Amino acid sequence: MSALEGLLGEALGDLAAYHPPAEPLPTKLDANESPWALPDDVRDDLAERVRALPLHRYPDPYAARLRAALATRVGATPDELLLGAGSDEVIGVLLRALDRPRAPGGKPVVIAPTPSFVMYDLTSRVQGFEPVFVPLADGWGLDVDAMRAAIEARAPNVVFLATPNNPTGNAFGDDALAAVVEAAPRSLVVIDEAYAPFAGRSLSGWVDRYPNVAVMGTLSKVGLAALRVGWLRVAADLRAELDKCRPPYNLPAPSQVMAEALLTTHAAALDDQVARIVAERERLAAALDALPGLAVSPSRANFLLVQVPDGARWHEALRAAGVQVRRFGDPRLANALRITVGRPEENDRLLEALSALSPAIEPTIESL
Repeated sequence: MSALEGLLGEALGDLAAYHPPAEPLPTKLDANESPWALPDDVRDDLAERVRALPLHRYPDPYAARLRAALATRVGATPDELLLGAGSDEVIGVLLRALDRPRAPGGKPVVIAPTPSFVMYDLTSRVQGFEPVFVPLADGWGLDVDAMRAAIEARAPNVVFLATPNNPTGNAFGDDALAAVVEAAPRSLVVIDEAYAPFAGRSLSGWVDRYPNVAVMGTLSKVGLAALRVGWLRVAADLRAELDKCRPPYNLPAPSQVMAEALLTTHAAALDDQVARIVAERERLAAALDALPGLAVSPSRANFLLVQVPDGARWHEALRAAGVQVRRFGDPRLANALRITVGRPEENDRLLEALSALSPAIEPTIESL
């Protein structure tokens, strides 16, 4: 390895790899997946479709049938859609294509609010971009004036705006989003809608409204995390250029055939998953808010951001109780836990663990 160290990219020295837990705890509420498996009849049909695939052949390099189904679902045309192995690959393809520095000798720039999706930071650094992060306002709204100032000062290649935002759960207002889009006419503004199904609305139509807007989505949050299907809707001429950076055959045939079936024949199963999660989100939020010492941020996603008296201690105490939630290193989130909405019995186990924990750590609340 020592002989090859000089070949590693400079950015890698400042980065840590993304390491999800290797062995999940019994109550897994940390990854924003759907907690429900698909119905047995749907799974049986998908198995038959996969069984019929010619697995000795490469998959459709253009994912034509899946793109057509997805286009109908999101109100696009197939040639406006770039598909990737989850949003993560889509972000990588996008940044590889839009990597020309604005200033001679400088780096291309990405701007995003913070806290937000961690892959904006990790992927931009790996791709040789300089990430610039603008803190969200109190209450986790967009600081429009600060975003405008950053865009004017840094002339970013790409601006990422996740709405609903991860990990805060709130959706940004249309006026604030439009103000940022209009402040960046020479940048591609990517509206990341990974959690839009749980908010009950989409801004996919903004691709027609604004020439500098792209809208990103994924099937990972609505019950299909294992398929790793993500997409970007963008003007067709730009999509054709981005496609030059997409690896060939990047979506496996099983993912293509199952995702197509779930967007067409079995679309009701996905819609049912979303409705059940939203209903359980509201029940869980009310129950958490009733516990002493906790404060729940309003959420339009499939998770809740919960302020607790001592983030590190409560996180470890939940782990000891077999409950896996997410904690972040951002100083503003030091005493916050992100909790994925689980099945009712999983959420009840979480509430039981928190109820037992709350009296034990309540003296800490008074000392803060």
